Amino acid sequence: MRQSLRIALALGALSFFSVSLAAQGTGAIHLSVRITPTGAQPEPVRQFPFFVLTKSYADVVKEVEGQDVLPTRDKFIDNLKVSPELKTWLKAHDLLELTSPDIDKLLTTDDIMKVPEFFDAYERSNSGGVTKGLPVPKYRESDKQANPDKYQKQKEEYLTATRKFIDANPFTVQGIELELYAVNPGTVWNDLHVEHKRKVAQFAPDTAQVKYLAGKAQTDLDGHALISGLPPGNYWVSSLGMDASSGDRRLIWDVPVTVLAGQVTYLDLSNLNASDVRRPTAP
Repeated sequence: MRQSLRIALALGALSFFSVSLAAQGTGAIHLSVRITPTGAQPEPVRQFPFFVLTKSYADVVKEVEGQDVLPTRDKFIDNLKVSPELKTWLKAHDLLELTSPDIDKLLTTDDIMKVPEFFDAYERSNSGGVTKGLPVPKYRESDKQANPDKYQKQKEEYLTATRKFIDANPFTVQGIELELYAVNPGTVWNDLHVEHKRKVAQFAPDTAQVKYLAGKAQTDLDGHALISGLPPGNYWVSSLGMDASSGDRRLIWDVPVTVLAGQVTYLDLSNLNASDVRRPTAP
């Protein structure tokens, strides 16, 4: 009897609310939010804010990203303070992280001989008597002006001997990455992207609320929320990139919805129409 009475009262209140909406020429969205952890039952998302936007949050993020445009890979390389030879090498290879332990498998003898940064790193890596048989330069900088022919001849002899030594002893390239930290563009490239993501994460929610907010509400202890007073039209219900968690799931929502005058639109938010921030996205 009591249950029937509660249902009757709820239906009466809803009917009155719908009449009120019709009189105002507006509509409303009733949210029911649940998360289902792996191997468990659905749980209500309690006291969590949701926002009704006139533009999808995904498009808001793109808008903000467009205000802080990252350089293209080639443009980034062009602006590096490194040798032209290294810039050419970087553009020809899908690699910016020169401190990768596997870079010795990628470098050829030609690469080491032609790119000053690689050659200097190879020399440092094998200097101090660490590597037996490593050619020793005989030319002196003082001869560069005083006796240029001698200087050039001895330098060419040294470079030829070094090339032969690398070909005969490829293992001596191992560890070269330890000497490339000072010229490693990967660190700068990664920092650029981290800072870009930080700015977007900071400014996108503000932009969404300042420019595109139509309404907002917080779920109750049963995971329900009501946003009323909305003019008829198309909207997006979004968590603005904030994730609601339960068990092993962390979900965000950006779901389209249509509001009609004088009507309550019921929208269930769940795993099915959410994105899980813990799951890797496709490249």
